[in-house]
Amino acid sequence: MNAKTVIFDLGNVLIEWDRALLYRQLIDDSDELAWFLDNVFTLEANAILDSGTPLPEVAERIAAAHPDHAELVMVIADRWKETLGEVIDGSVAILESLASQGTPLYALSNWGKDTFAMIENDYAFFSHFDGMVISGREGVTKPNPAIFELLCARYSLAPDQCVFIDDSSANVAAAADLGFDAILFTDADALHADLVDRELLDPSPTSPPSTASS
Repeated sequence: MNAKTVIFDLGNVLIEWDRALLYRQLIDDSDELAWFLDNVFTLEANAILDSGTPLPEVAERIAAAHPDHAELVMVIADRWKETLGEVIDGSVAILESLASQGTPLYALSNWGKDTFAMIENDYAFFSHFDGMVISGREGVTKPNPAIFELLCARYSLAPDQCVFIDDSSANVAAAADLGFDAILFTDADALHADLVDRELLDPSPTSPPSTASS
């Protein structure tokens, strides 16, 4: 097998994440929900959280900017974990297969500092990582090249010896520009095929993960 290091994004690669998972419980009308996510609790607002701003402060900022929706916004401060969905079992099976072969494994994720602290002990498969770089802890987010460079410097990694997996095309493009072998994640089957092509996995299908959470 190839000896390259593999770097995983977390959200929507190993764990489902979507603001709508919480807010569809609170907003019945689909058009109103779409408007709220496009105009109030936006991905841009979430990026502030990913950069390290505490969740209560982010919620307060959004509520102040949208006072008519303040009550809905402030729910996120207590119920953020409900934006997480299921573990993506096929991806975790791939992670476990790589770990069983001794492949060096790292995580590089845009995730809030305090929100990651809420869940970092919830997933047993996190133990497979030799190191993790979480944007909220560093104050810089993907696709900024600085966070990739930080990962490499901290763990003595060479981009041309690393495979990087992410569901964001912008992040994949940034990694590729820095010399990583970057894969755009679409689903676990496609990822398995991509890693087989790179001789990082054998062609047999992945088996279900042994343990998804602790």
